[in-house]
Amino acid sequence: MSLYRDRTDGGRQLASEFLQYKGNKDVVVLGLPRGGVPVAFEIATEIDAPLDLLCVRKLGTPGQPELAMGAIASGGLRVMNEDVLRLLDIGEEEIEAVAQGELLELARREKAYRGDRKPPEIAGKIVILVDDGVATGASMRVAIAALRQLNPAKIIVAVPHGAEETCTQLRRDADEVVCLSTPWPYVAVGRWYQDFTQTSDAEVAELIKTAHDARGAQFE
Repeated sequence: MSLYRDRTDGGRQLASEFLQYKGNKDVVVLGLPRGGVPVAFEIATEIDAPLDLLCVRKLGTPGQPELAMGAIASGGLRVMNEDVLRLLDIGEEEIEAVAQGELLELARREKAYRGDRKPPEIAGKIVILVDDGVATGASMRVAIAALRQLNPAKIIVAVPHGAEETCTQLRRDADEVVCLSTPWPYVAVGRWYQDFTQTSDAEVAELIKTAHDARGAQFE
């Protein structure tokens, strides 16, 4: 049984939880591409807040790219898995080689999504960090850790649904977690949407542009 028609529906229902922030100029809404952006768009639109995104990429170990030794987020902010680094004796040069490749991909994606618009200021802001759901929560945890380095006043994780254990874990990392539903057994994010069509790069770029244009030159 589906909980939501699609990500737009999930975003609209989730937005009702943030009406107290409407018009608050200290609030920024960030979506995790790609699926988190349509959800974040609905929240940003409802509360009249700037919308942007935070890209996260896994850092695969040399020779075993499927095994994560860490992750890297927008701006080059990193979170490393020290246990994997020690176990495989991975040195700084190897880390840098992988990180540089992923930085190029992050830069490509951000250029495609944001164009020439500047990212919003995060320091001192209330950040609503949005995805379309959380199963393991790995990307969200990296995003939270990356954001912490930018000194926001508060980080609120917002998802239409998530695995209960994951949401509990995220409450230790974020200042607040807003999760509308924790169905069980959770299995996968897509299970709880009637339409879980993959969000395209073009759709992400259009949503970011639409939100930006609606507010004027917010980041200029």
